[in-house]
Amino acid sequence: MTHASMETSSRPARGAAPFLDVRGLTVQFPTDDGVASAVNGVDFSIERGSILGIVGESGSGKSVTSQALMGLLKGTSAKVGGQALFDGVDLVALSEAEMRRLRGQRIGMIFQDPLSALHPLYTVGRQIAEAYTVHHRATRAQARKAAVDMLGRVGIPNPEQRFDEYPHQFSGGMRQRAMIAMALICEPELLIADEPTTALDVTVQAQILDLMLELQAETQSALILITHDLGVVAEVCENVLVMYGGQCVEAGPVDEIFYRTQHPYTLGLLSSMPTLGGRQERLTPIPGQPPSLLDLPSGCLFSDRCPAASLVPDRRCRTERPLLVTEGGHSRRCHLPIDQLATLPASR
Repeated sequence: MTHASMETSSRPARGAAPFLDVRGLTVQFPTDDGVASAVNGVDFSIERGSILGIVGESGSGKSVTSQALMGLLKGTSAKVGGQALFDGVDLVALSEAEMRRLRGQRIGMIFQDPLSALHPLYTVGRQIAEAYTVHHRATRAQARKAAVDMLGRVGIPNPEQRFDEYPHQFSGGMRQRAMIAMALICEPELLIADEPTTALDVTVQAQILDLMLELQAETQSALILITHDLGVVAEVCENVLVMYGGQCVEAGPVDEIFYRTQHPYTLGLLSSMPTLGGRQERLTPIPGQPPSLLDLPSGCLFSDRCPAASLVPDRRCRTERPLLVTEGGHSRRCHLPIDQLATLPASR
């Protein structure tokens, strides 16, 4: 069967709505060359306490989706459509002032590059304490104590001293810990982490991920983890949303996505990922480039790079955009019958 709103996690008992329910989210940017369609009708949902991974190549719409949910595109030239029901409140419909009251308090975000996200002219502690002051109407002393406590919780040594230091005095891993402290100081109910470990070495990556999961479990917040690292997704996420060209092309529980893959693009991502141990097979890269957001094809957005396009009769992949079809909690957007996926080179 098909439906407009895809669910990536099981709904709670008694028919309650998901904590975050995104329906038909679109984001368009006007440019001198035309309108760039960065997000094209994305649907997903997530429950309290659960972890959703969003994966895809650069330019697939992952980060723009998170910016739209955080309200960071309000007041810009971007046109955001659809719905994002957060605990029953539509984030898309909120004004910039209304969104500002939610951001930081109930919704937190960990950015990809802490060095550019942190202001270089203010101490790290002051920037963390500011969010607490705004949302709790706290005194300077109360905010400082809360910030020092949070710096200690995220594993920064000598937090009282570090409070008064500047971002350039922190290492990359310490800056990322400070960003986590800033995102969590108000104990948000929804946390969005956009490539939180990209610029870090492998050892620090593992420490940061462990820290995020520990704090997420403590607060029972919903966590959306945006990443290109499928290994991280396999390790920490319960559900996965695969994006391409601003659309969801496959989604479902993590085991379904990794072991019962149903879309050629997901197969391509998995085939291009190196594995540890044993004899390393030759990696199979995905040929070509993602489509231009200024001129999206009329058919399947992946058709120009897809090894299955020639297997579908009547050139449907070139002329007809596939619908998102959900069966048994596993969603896919593809014209090719599932039983023919095994014939593709990437699946061997």
